[in-house]
Amino acid sequence: MRVDWPSKMHVVMLPWSAFGHIIPFFQLSIAIAKAGIRVSLVSTPRNIQRLPKPQPNLSSLIKFVELPFPIVEDGSVLPEGAEATVDIPFEKIQYLKVAFDLLQQPLKQYVAETSPDWIIVDFFPYWVTEVSREYGVPFVYFSVFSASTIAFLGPPYSLVGDGRMRDWPSPESMTSPPEWITFPSSVALKDFEAKAVYTEFFTSNVSGATTSARYAKIIDSCEAVAVRSCVEYEGEYLNLLGNLMGKPVIPVGLLPPEKPAEGTEIQIPGGSWVGNFKWLNNQKPKSVVFVGFGSECKLTKDQVHEIAYGLELSELPFLWALRKPDWAVEDDDAVPSGFGDRTSGRGIVCKGWAPQMEILAHPSIGGSLFHSGWGSVIETLQFGHCLVVLPFISDQGLNARLLVEKGLGVEIKRGEDGSFRREDISKSLRLAMVSEEGEKLRMRAREAAAIFGDQNLHQDHYIGGFVDYLKNGFAKQ
Repeated sequence: MRVDWPSKMHVVMLPWSAFGHIIPFFQLSIAIAKAGIRVSLVSTPRNIQRLPKPQPNLSSLIKFVELPFPIVEDGSVLPEGAEATVDIPFEKIQYLKVAFDLLQQPLKQYVAETSPDWIIVDFFPYWVTEVSREYGVPFVYFSVFSASTIAFLGPPYSLVGDGRMRDWPSPESMTSPPEWITFPSSVALKDFEAKAVYTEFFTSNVSGATTSARYAKIIDSCEAVAVRSCVEYEGEYLNLLGNLMGKPVIPVGLLPPEKPAEGTEIQIPGGSWVGNFKWLNNQKPKSVVFVGFGSECKLTKDQVHEIAYGLELSELPFLWALRKPDWAVEDDDAVPSGFGDRTSGRGIVCKGWAPQMEILAHPSIGGSLFHSGWGSVIETLQFGHCLVVLPFISDQGLNARLLVEKGLGVEIKRGEDGSFRREDISKSLRLAMVSEEGEKLRMRAREAAAIFGDQNLHQDHYIGGFVDYLKNGFAKQ
């Protein structure tokens, strides 16, 4: 751990208000604090309060800065206490963008008062370019997405104006790899994914700025692009990014969360989890499928039920972390009638919050059925589990294509409209977990753990290199 030299360097971090972004920014904060950098992680109060506490030895280096959540003009559009995408339905996210843009002034004031050496930002706050210019503080764009995802999107001039009309004229243009990816690649969207991503990325919303315009301005104006990736997994894409962006592209490693220490007693609030772990203790090694789609993927009743029937058909042991969907009146309404009785003893459905890292670390877990979000890919592969992927939103489809291309995952077959069948869920699960045909997949997943779970590689080599850039790169003007 690189803590042998003192540092007065101060970095301000500003993630977008989605926990799929806030958590990687928190993890990057921890990683650079371990290297002796002082970090101010900026968000709104409720988001900060939902973050884990840093290790006590880092408390003097990490400061959580709570900027009051701005009140939008029509305060009724966002529920009280809603400060992140997980708190609201998809159609209200555009109003969260409006509120987030109102953080410009308080962030500007914080930068003026503290005079940091660097600002590290997400793709969203394009107005940081003005703050950076006014106070002479350079900024880095930190991509919480994989290198292949941002390589797919291409250079900033392809995302706005004439470049956008030439390179991304329609959703159909996103269903094949773009011309700048000059090596064989299957990283592209399916028709049903492309329609949703295209609309989210290029369509105007009440905030007055498209996602593509925000992203392009950040890329165009930043000093460097930091990517949550590593050469060992995405070497070709990282090399390509350096040419596409026309500025330094720095892999910061995968930022794998620290694994629970072996042999330590699991300390988890909530009595139900004691029973769940006792059940896991009685299962065969590498036999159980962990199922989890997080809180950002808001699945319909038909989708949840089809997953349930697929698990039932597979006849495999499973542990399913399922938060009560909005459409369910009671917890038990979330799964088909009689599902619990029919799978009793073979599977457990856990309602509400789940200790994901402790579950994945358990020796009985052998695979995961999930959405292929980049953070979850990293968490799962660091334990060498095989992956069965069912992508729903954002970059998940692109991640899924690369996992399949690298022989690390099985993607569940979908219809043209994105629908899926229980039979295909069962078939994919059995292929990944128990079939002779899937042995190569399981072997590759075990091999990947040596890369994804190598704390020294990601902390010492990658974070060390990023810190060297922050210390020796462009200084504050």
